[in-house]
Amino acid sequence: MRTTLLAASALALAIAAPLAHAHKAGDIIVRAGAVTVDPREDSSLLNLDGGNVPGTGATLNSDTQLGLNFAYMLTDKVGIELLAATPFTHEVGVKGVSAATGIPGLDGKLGEVTHLPPTLSAVVYPLDNNSAFQPYLGVGINYTVFFDEELTAERKGQQFSNLSLDSSWGLAFQVGADYMLTDNLMLNAQVRYIDISTDATVKGPGALGVQETKVSVDVDPMVYMVGLGYKF
Repeated sequence: MRTTLLAASALALAIAAPLAHAHKAGDIIVRAGAVTVDPREDSSLLNLDGGNVPGTGATLNSDTQLGLNFAYMLTDKVGIELLAATPFTHEVGVKGVSAATGIPGLDGKLGEVTHLPPTLSAVVYPLDNNSAFQPYLGVGINYTVFFDEELTAERKGQQFSNLSLDSSWGLAFQVGADYMLTDNLMLNAQVRYIDISTDATVKGPGALGVQETKVSVDVDPMVYMVGLGYKF
């Protein structure tokens, strides 16, 4: 009888008190790891002094940096989260320009541009708080600032100059998951889609000499992060 009462008491306590693994209101979570920005760019045609040039476009490559993630739990289920990172650097290229202008050697890498994409999101954890595995969904807003636009030496020699990309505001969506290794330490993985659009300009050679070229690019990257987190 005594054993039965003890077992019943232990079961009641287990039901009443969530596991220490659960996120709770007031928790601060810091995550760090490798984050990759993989552009899925959709470029307009290059606009050369007021006219669109058929068959042309802009390209961007991916980059991986140190990702930082800070979250604050407003309730046991809802938090706010800030994505930060060390600056990303992407190669910027052009295609179809040689065929359009008749000037060989104009396609390929144009230069490099650096950007930061801070993203603030609201996140929801739908599972029971007793689970060590905590998937979550998020939606937020992104601000991407481009800077340090630098042309290659070869492009400068071809009379390209003044590469510039405008900053961008857009929505961001994410899915992620924490898996608690201890009461405080966790594994984390997350995937985001970020709406990034920019207008780029550069001065460069054309059929009539040096002209200004413009292009609109929907960068729209997928952002992947894997790392460790710590809950305070």
